[in-house]
Amino acid sequence: MSHRVLALCLLLTFILFVFSCGQKGKEEGKDLLKVGLVFDVGGKGDKSFNDAAYRGVCQAADEFPMEFVEFEPGEDADRESGLRKLARGGYDLVIGVGFLFTDAITKVARDFPDVHFACVDYDLKPGLEIPPNLVALKFREEEGSFLVGALAAMKSRTKTVGFIGGMDIPLIHKFEAGYRYGVQLEDPQVRVLVNYAGATGKAFDDPVKGKELALSQFNKGADVIFQAAGTTGLGVKEAALEKGGLVIWVDSNGNYLAPGTILTSMIKKVDVAVYETISSVVQKQFQGGVREFGLREDGVGYVVDEHNVNLVTEPMIQRLEQLKTRVIEGQIMVPSH
Repeated sequence: MSHRVLALCLLLTFILFVFSCGQKGKEEGKDLLKVGLVFDVGGKGDKSFNDAAYRGVCQAADEFPMEFVEFEPGEDADRESGLRKLARGGYDLVIGVGFLFTDAITKVARDFPDVHFACVDYDLKPGLEIPPNLVALKFREEEGSFLVGALAAMKSRTKTVGFIGGMDIPLIHKFEAGYRYGVQLEDPQVRVLVNYAGATGKAFDDPVKGKELALSQFNKGADVIFQAAGTTGLGVKEAALEKGGLVIWVDSNGNYLAPGTILTSMIKKVDVAVYETISSVVQKQFQGGVREFGLREDGVGYVVDEHNVNLVTEPMIQRLEQLKTRVIEGQIMVPSH
């Protein structure tokens, strides 16, 4: 089978035309902005990272005349082939969700200078020049993780909390570093147990491993665990339900998934970044380079809603808001590694 035929088969296998999010353009008979969204490991339905990106596209589709396709690579699928097919297919904006797209999307963006590209969690490698038609959407995850770490320390009765990461990489180390710093600043007596699910992309899509690691941490005395692990985190939730512990969700607001068990969610507003990128193309104001989102930009944070209001007290919220203000004003510098 030729490379061209293989790439076409991959595209036909994995692309899904989405009609659930706004058909405004077709209803009004206007020219459509064409957007291609390529998911990260775990895909749509992960209740976390990928779903956040999907919400951003849906929000844009409800507001702007556009249509989009989603592409969900299999475990061994060629990401570059998918990106190239979308670029050749007349798509105005192609979005890669996750750092694993960095090399492929950089290469494809150089080959298609008239197409706009965006990469969530783009890996800024030394010496790697970002093409002018590519925007790297970056987050200061450590700042949001810092706040939920402080909350974990406030909430812990055993003086032991846990962190479970997906893939053992610098990006997830940022979550761990911020979390550790928040715990230790709030209560130096609290220890932090740390485990990672693996060293490949599969580590973000292994609920069985997540549950195994979480049960181990609960058995060692942890009563709150922060997971930054994609769908692997679903296993962490199951362990918490089984052991009566608490979990901190990540990326999207997952408080509703297990009220009384999910302490809070460290949200990473990928949806906002994706929506604003699409809007910039619509408004013809797209700019390549790096865009960064932290507490100052309201790009990360924590959530208190009807599902966890009984777990997070008003004094806890006041303390978290004080810490947030100190980070924004530069009085606290949260480490990223």
